[in-house]
Amino acid sequence: MTRRSRLLTTATAGVTAALLLAGCGGGDGDKSKSNDKIAGADTGASTSASASASASAAASGRPKITLPAGDTLTFTPDQDSDPVKNAILSDNAEFVRALDAAIGAQNPRLPALEYYTEGEGAVAAQQWVQSFVDGGLTVTGVVRYYDRQVTVESKSTASLTYCGDESKGYNKVIKTGVVKKTKTTKNSYVAYGVQVEKNAKGVWELVKIASTRGADKCQP
Repeated sequence: MTRRSRLLTTATAGVTAALLLAGCGGGDGDKSKSNDKIAGADTGASTSASASASASAAASGRPKITLPAGDTLTFTPDQDSDPVKNAILSDNAEFVRALDAAIGAQNPRLPALEYYTEGEGAVAAQQWVQSFVDGGLTVTGVVRYYDRQVTVESKSTASLTYCGDESKGYNKVIKTGVVKKTKTTKNSYVAYGVQVEKNAKGVWELVKIASTRGADKCQP
């Protein structure tokens, strides 16, 4: 199993919008050194902004999220001038961080992950984290999420589309510390479609997500 294709429409254990990892860098099993160049990679300032957003969420009474050592996630755009869209972008980013945090903690029921998911999305996320636990794996490296666009459908429902650059994100064997690097290919870039719903606490929870690996619109 290699990092890091997430949340595909393929069903896993009967769950729609299941989480399925298919190898960062193409999922071809090639363990050669990955391409060091990421087109349009975010600057350190963007990374700091993402970290600050997570810290702000914790300060507001939301669950604290701690990523695995060596794991970096960046999001572009990180914010939106519209307050509703901004809240959706923020909660979606927190969900993605919470997923990695649960993998690092080896805990499918990590409170932070449950906080940002509901229904099918929650079950699928738990199953996905469990697959890492069963494999003795965690995650490391850099994954960049970009071209994030929000469509508000009602006061409590919305959808997002965005791309993921997984060319420098990998699995790591917990017992040995070995990082399973893979070759960068077209399939290192993934298009995502997400459905979220606002709960009574005002949190935009993930309820469904689908993706297309190797999507043309996400290529560098």
